[in-house]
Amino acid sequence: MSVPIAHKSKKRIRDHGEVFTHEKEVNAMLDLVKRETERIDSRFLEPACGTGNFLYEILRRKLEIVKQRYRKSQFEYEKYAIIAVSSIYGVDLLEDNVQECVDRLYKLFDEEYARLYKNKCKASCRNSVSFILSKNIIQGDALTLKTPDESKAIVFSEWNIAKDNLVKRRDYTLANLLENALPEPGSLFEILGENAFIPRPIADYPLTHFLKIGEP
Repeated sequence: MSVPIAHKSKKRIRDHGEVFTHEKEVNAMLDLVKRETERIDSRFLEPACGTGNFLYEILRRKLEIVKQRYRKSQFEYEKYAIIAVSSIYGVDLLEDNVQECVDRLYKLFDEEYARLYKNKCKASCRNSVSFILSKNIIQGDALTLKTPDESKAIVFSEWNIAKDNLVKRRDYTLANLLENALPEPGSLFEILGENAFIPRPIADYPLTHFLKIGEP
């Protein structure tokens, strides 16, 4: 779990408004969207993720579904566990929070993976999960949509499984994702009563097998 407020300095709490959300409250809030938390590919973004209390529980629920459905096939479990991990996104202003969040999410995956497959676990699968988390949990300011020094835009990677177990990665700025979240006034999509979501990627990568995502 996260470090309780009592273990953090009053100055840090005052400067950054850190709040420790208890597990009971986390689950109560997530139960409001329970169906989505149990959909393996449903994407979640926590704009002030701290050390990951909400993201940890979301991933735990997703991995439980993956285990129930695919544990008899290690290959299928690995593929859908990676899909579950790739659906989790977080931003936090503090570097140590980001690192702890990444570590907690990786440990959650790795402990379950090791319990299920023991010495059959693949380094390639672990590397893919580690690489995805490094791209999905970002240090930045969700208000300015930039890195803490405001020198760069926050960038997230989208991961989509295509045919033959290949993954398509595209990078987007968070600003662009939010910009396109709703239709512009007077647009065709507004007239049609639809919400257009057509973000523009800033980078497009070749198709890669899901077990090779973490390779250089």
